[in-house]
Amino acid sequence: MTEPQPPKIEFPCTYPIKVLGVSSEDFFSLIVSVFERHAPGFDQEVIVIKGSSKGTFTSLTVTITATGPEQLRELHKDLMATGQVKMVI
Repeated sequence: MTEPQPPKIEFPCTYPIKVLGVSSEDFFSLIVSVFERHAPGFDQEVIVIKGSSKGTFTSLTVTITATGPEQLRELHKDLMATGQVKMVI
């Protein structure tokens, strides 16, 4: 008996990515600059911003047009390399 496989993503596709990090004055602009490198021209107007109840963390939900798994891997790597991102979902 084989294990069920996750559904395959067909690229290009609309792909929401949630980024959670420590709140700071430059968190938003830092995250947007990383997304601009990997998904130039994405719609910044639809970014959803939420702060934690104590204001310690901020989450951004950014929707891009994903072109393939390599793009998503590189984006994740660069987001984590900022040192301000705790989790990418």
